[in-house]
Amino acid sequence: MIRPVSALLVASILFAHAWSAPAPAPTPASPAPAAAPSPKKGKGVGKKGKASNPAGGAAAATKAEPAPTPPHADFPFPVAATSARGRAVAPPDGGERVVFIGNGLAERDVYYSRLETELQLRFPDRKLIIRNMGRPGDTPGFRPHPARVSQWAFPGAERFRPEFASHNGKGFFPTPDQWLTHLKADTIVAFFGYNESFDGPARVDNFEAELDAWVRHSLGLAYNGVAAPRIVLVSPIAFENLSATRDLPNGEKENANLRVYSAAIERVAGRHGLTFIDFFNPTLARYGRSAHSFTLNGFAPTDAGYQQLGEILADGLYGATGRKSEADVALVNAAVKEKDWLWSNDYNLVNGVHTHGQRYTPYGPQNYPDEIKKTREMMALRDDLIHDVVAGRKRDLAVDDSRTHALPEVPTNFKPGGAMGTGAYKPGDEVARDFKVREGFKVELFASEREFPDLRNPVQMSFDNRGRLWVATMPTYPHWKPGDPKPNDKLIILEDTDGDGRADKQTVFADGLHLPIGFEIAPEGVYVSQEPNLCLLVDDNKDDRADRMEILLHGFDTHDTHHAISAYCADASGAFYLAEGRFLHSQVETPYGPRRVNDGGVWRFDPKNFRLERYSQADYNNPWGISFDTWEQCYISDASDGLNWWGLPLSAKMPYGIEIPKGRTFVPKRSRPTSGAEWVSSRHFPDDLQGHFMICNSIGFLGIGLSSVAEDGAGFLGKLAGDLISGNDPNYRPVDLEFAPDGSLYFVDWHNALIGHMQHNARDPNRDHDHGRIYRITYPGRPLVTPARVAGATVPELLENLKLPEYRTRYRTRRELRGRPASEVLPAVRAWTARLDRADPAYEHHLAEALWATWAQNQPDVGLVRQLLGARQHQARAAAASVLRFAHDKIPESSSLLLQAARDEHPRVRLEAIVAGSWLDNADGARIVLEALQRPLDAWMGPVTKLILEHTLKDDVAALRAGGETFATNAAAQQFFAGTFDFPMPPKSEAQKSYGPTRPLAGEDNRVYRIGQEVYLRDGHCATCHQPNGEGLAGVYPPLAKSEWLEDEERLIKIALKGIWGPMEVAGQKFDPSKGVPPMMGFEGLLNDNELAAVLSYVRQSFGNDAPLVTTEAVRRVRESVKDRTNFYLVEEILKEHPMVRNPEPAAATPAPVP
Repeated sequence: MIRPVSALLVASILFAHAWSAPAPAPTPASPAPAAAPSPKKGKGVGKKGKASNPAGGAAAATKAEPAPTPPHADFPFPVAATSARGRAVAPPDGGERVVFIGNGLAERDVYYSRLETELQLRFPDRKLIIRNMGRPGDTPGFRPHPARVSQWAFPGAERFRPEFASHNGKGFFPTPDQWLTHLKADTIVAFFGYNESFDGPARVDNFEAELDAWVRHSLGLAYNGVAAPRIVLVSPIAFENLSATRDLPNGEKENANLRVYSAAIERVAGRHGLTFIDFFNPTLARYGRSAHSFTLNGFAPTDAGYQQLGEILADGLYGATGRKSEADVALVNAAVKEKDWLWSNDYNLVNGVHTHGQRYTPYGPQNYPDEIKKTREMMALRDDLIHDVVAGRKRDLAVDDSRTHALPEVPTNFKPGGAMGTGAYKPGDEVARDFKVREGFKVELFASEREFPDLRNPVQMSFDNRGRLWVATMPTYPHWKPGDPKPNDKLIILEDTDGDGRADKQTVFADGLHLPIGFEIAPEGVYVSQEPNLCLLVDDNKDDRADRMEILLHGFDTHDTHHAISAYCADASGAFYLAEGRFLHSQVETPYGPRRVNDGGVWRFDPKNFRLERYSQADYNNPWGISFDTWEQCYISDASDGLNWWGLPLSAKMPYGIEIPKGRTFVPKRSRPTSGAEWVSSRHFPDDLQGHFMICNSIGFLGIGLSSVAEDGAGFLGKLAGDLISGNDPNYRPVDLEFAPDGSLYFVDWHNALIGHMQHNARDPNRDHDHGRIYRITYPGRPLVTPARVAGATVPELLENLKLPEYRTRYRTRRELRGRPASEVLPAVRAWTARLDRADPAYEHHLAEALWATWAQNQPDVGLVRQLLGARQHQARAAAASVLRFAHDKIPESSSLLLQAARDEHPRVRLEAIVAGSWLDNADGARIVLEALQRPLDAWMGPVTKLILEHTLKDDVAALRAGGETFATNAAAQQFFAGTFDFPMPPKSEAQKSYGPTRPLAGEDNRVYRIGQEVYLRDGHCATCHQPNGEGLAGVYPPLAKSEWLEDEERLIKIALKGIWGPMEVAGQKFDPSKGVPPMMGFEGLLNDNELAAVLSYVRQSFGNDAPLVTTEAVRRVRESVKDRTNFYLVEEILKEHPMVRNPEPAAATPAPVP
């Protein structure tokens, strides 16, 4: 299936912006307990591939000098404290500035605003200023941010959390101490202990030492410029037992740990004479006394829960006293929410990569300092609003923002006309007439913004069980701008009520959304991205209008809107997958502990039990497509490089910061960037296309490509099979596709002329916010499929649907079955299974569907698991092993059944067992993986198996051997212990091959060349478009091999610094940007002089090129000469300055790649 994000953007760009400043070392307070040993699972600490420097110490010398910090982030560091504020529990001072810090318990209240509401109601005359710096997953010392160069909150914090040594932050986001100084914090209320409690009693001493060290550090500083702050420590709440009605922990183990960690917090408070507020015991006492639960999932309070916590907090902070304000509570709360919305757009703003991170330059300075200044001024006015409302001086929420900073006009470098196109938008029908469609197919417009003005910037679509098309629209992209009305992105439903193939009815299911880049329809509602949250839209009265939104999980990184959680797609159990892109540092709290990552990957969320796991942790750029084949094998499509990956060998459990090598793709690359994926599974389409893989491409090649796929050992390999559709309108941007109930194929056209996110300012006025289309592809030579009845069908009817060949029909049928009672579904499945025809060629697939139907009810049928493990088809056996992996806790003797799978004759079944073993992450898991070594591994299996044994299960294997297990009869295990086991590896990728140097280089020249190679291969740099082999993509991205454009050194440097745009001829090929290709971006703000000189030297000595190396001095000189130029070069401009001179000498022969 699919699930793209906007296809409006090209690849992610990294730049090394070195910025750091040490906080002053405070005077130690009192001695702290010694740090405890590192945790059991801290294996492979700091060994993440990208964290290490491929070029060694030489490349380190190429880091840029620290640049001046932009004004909106140039916060001071705190001065040393020479006095301290009072610590007594007493009413607050007038104008007291209170800051909440800590974990998700603090941060979640930003969306309810109940803690501050209670404080303001109690002290209406004190004009309190309150800010919430909570972030899910934060600990006293570990507080990562993608735009901070360090993840540590204070000097020495790294010794407490060595398992989190890996960090990929780049930018200038202020440190925690700088934020507290900017906010002039008088009182700091700290919420810690929940996440740390999952380390268990063995590490409570380490937590206590970490908390104590932070307290000592903070008490030595005067954030308000006058005195050390009053610090208040708050315990975690108790874990609520909701297991009677939901598949959640019962809280016994959790509360045992939370009690221990709460006591540690109280000890630290006592040691320093700080106020301690106990949330644990009061909440534990309240659980079960109300008809309504206190939490959503055992640990995250509801709105009503926060209201009660607000009372406990206010009592503990300033003493038990009643509310003095007579203002309307709802109005006060609404005023606080208005302020908190603006605060979130400052401290946790969406798309912060453009304001504080790797994409700030070159265009961010044009507008973002002004935008953030305006946000802060608007926020200050909301503080005044709160004070006026709570004091009874105001009875509405009106604020005059005209007094705030006026935003400057953002200049555009998109100039309609000539090479850039006209900028005119043709009607959808007119665009469709120019489509080139595969022979026998037909394409028609289903809907456009002309008939449905809400169809603006559509990004994802999905058919519901009634056959209606749901579409997520996001005209707010790239993100909300201060001063504009609140975001009003929507989830709309389109219907063709008269059956003529065109939409004629629209329903707005939800509005007021902000960037819904992913959604999934489910029986309980619609799951949707609302960065940084995963939310559930619920239609209580079933009128096709969402009545409420539940915030389920928060802490998904907001740093880049088109990298955030998206591409939603469900597996057969109803768990759904969420893709996430490069350089995000998500920290999500769950009932099972925090889930932390620091780069791209894929999440899997199971609503039945609230489990969130990192399904795949590999070196992705920006995955915008998740799909499943007919046997429920998962595939991941990476937009930036256009590569597609089979999910299983990339889905083992890995420690923080460790990524699985991706090996080889399962289908070749057609073009890039891609978005959305789907498998041909429709009787309406020709037989020879069944099982083909399809993917959209939105730059250069504008269309949908096809690939045939065949089995290859454990995995799959395919080949390009032509295109289904392509277009030549430069505004046409296909981004998502899905088969309809009648077997026709629908796809989304984002439709936007300007899509580059590094070639243009994110606020460029020519970015379109008004267009969007949906098209429908049919094959008139074959009849449409009669839509199966799904919504309203009986359970027996639904089970019969599972025999149908259309994957999407089965997908929607499974969804409908998940909404039916287990007491009805499970016996019906048993009866249906008993009636199946064993002679049916699809018999074993029907059995798999039966197993999946029970799994979806959270009660996988053990008999079916055993039966399928003995099936004739290896695909069926692999399907059973996959269920064991995800539902092992629901299946008796799951470990022994996985051992059986580990001995299977087919490598895919064994690989399922190997990956499952990594997720067991215990002695049984180690036994399973070692057992699988006894049969041959292939290249799909080797890398992940090696990594599992060297990292995830390393300590489990060691514990087994230390406990006396010798594995004497397992010769392969003995070879592994001896270091002689041969793990098969895939062939080298294009990026791993060598393409030079053309002539021998030694010493400094060779060092520079190797640095240049590393820069060339960075995500979003040269290889992304020009390809690792320098050949480019025909008609889209020019080649560098034998390119005459490399000859003039000054011209080459100018192009690399500023970028270029326009029709050109390179190595005899013509390139026309009118096909929707954005300009080549300039690297002026991304690479320093040394890096730029190195990468240009690499290009001039690779791919058969043989030109002199470029010196750092040459780059420095040219950079200075063009420093005032703010736009990329047009081709005619650069050729006027540096005419092309043909070299009469024959070009050097291209060296064959070195394997």
